[in-house]
Amino acid sequence: MAELNGLLAFPLTPFTEDLEVNLDAFADQVEEHLAAGAGALFVACGTGEFSALAPAEVASLLRTAREVAGGRVPVWIGAGGGAASARAGIAAAASGGADGALLLPPYLVNGPQHGLLEHVRYSVGGGDLPVIVYQRGAAVFRPETAAALLDVPNVVGFKDGLGDIELLSKIVATVRARSSEFLFFNGLPTAEVSARAYSAIGVARYSSAVHCFAPEIAHRFFRALADREDAVLDALLTGFYLPLVALRDETPGFAVALVKAAARLRGRKAGGVRPPLADPTAEQLDRLERVIDEGLRTLRNLT
Repeated sequence: MAELNGLLAFPLTPFTEDLEVNLDAFADQVEEHLAAGAGALFVACGTGEFSALAPAEVASLLRTAREVAGGRVPVWIGAGGGAASARAGIAAAASGGADGALLLPPYLVNGPQHGLLEHVRYSVGGGDLPVIVYQRGAAVFRPETAAALLDVPNVVGFKDGLGDIELLSKIVATVRARSSEFLFFNGLPTAEVSARAYSAIGVARYSSAVHCFAPEIAHRFFRALADREDAVLDALLTGFYLPLVALRDETPGFAVALVKAAARLRGRKAGGVRPPLADPTAEQLDRLERVIDEGLRTLRNLT
C-alpha cells in the first residue's frame, strides 16, 4: 500500500451550469492540488459530493485523476451507500486502478455493532484493495468493534468524522494494543480546528478542505502543527479558521458548498453544488471573501 503522508487533499467535483460533471475543470483542479504539494488525493468522497454522483461519474473522476496524477501521489476513491452499492463501488475502484477506497457510512439504516462490522466485511468483498473505514453518520464504532476491523482483510485505516474525542481515544488505544501500523485520520469538517486535539491522542493525519481554495494557508498550518508552533496555529485559527467555521455552521451542507464557493472566489472552475446542498447567498459570499482576505493577510504577517 502506498504511504498516506503529508497533507491529504479531497478535490471538489466541478459541475457545469447544468450540474453535469466538468472533467476538464476537475483535471485542472487535480493538477493544482499536486502543484501545491498534496500528499494524496481522495476523489469523490464527502468533499467531492459522493452522495450526489452516479457510479459512472465516480469512475470518470477516478480515471481523470489517475491520468493527471500519473503516479505522482496515491489516488483513493469514495465508496459507500447500501451494502451492495458499497461492495460494487470498492470492486469498481479496484478495477479502475485506484490505490485504495474510503468506505463511507451505510445508507439510511442503523444496525447493531456486529451488523456494522459485517457491513464492512461484505463491502470489502474478496479483493485486495486497501480500504479506510469512515466513522460518521450511521457508522459509529465501539472500541472492540473498531479493533475487530484488524481481522477484516484489506482494512488498513479508520477515519473519524464523529468528533467524540473520548470515544476515539479509546478506539486508538484498543487498536494500538494489537497493531502499530493501522492508520488513523481526523475526518472532521475543517479538520484544522480539531487537529491539535486529535494529534494529542495519536491521530496526526488529516484531510484539509481548505486545500481546495487556499493551499498556502493549509500547508502553513500543517507545518506549524508538525513543528508545534503554537503561536502560528493560534494566529491562523483566530485569523482565518474560526471565522470560516462560524460561517460554515450557519447553513447545513456548507462543509461542501462554502468550500466550492471559496474555490470560485479564488478563480477555480468549481461550479455550484447538486441538491439538496445549496450555494451561499450573496451576503454570505461577501463575508466569505472577507474571511479569505483576512486569512491571507494573517499568513503574510507570519512570513
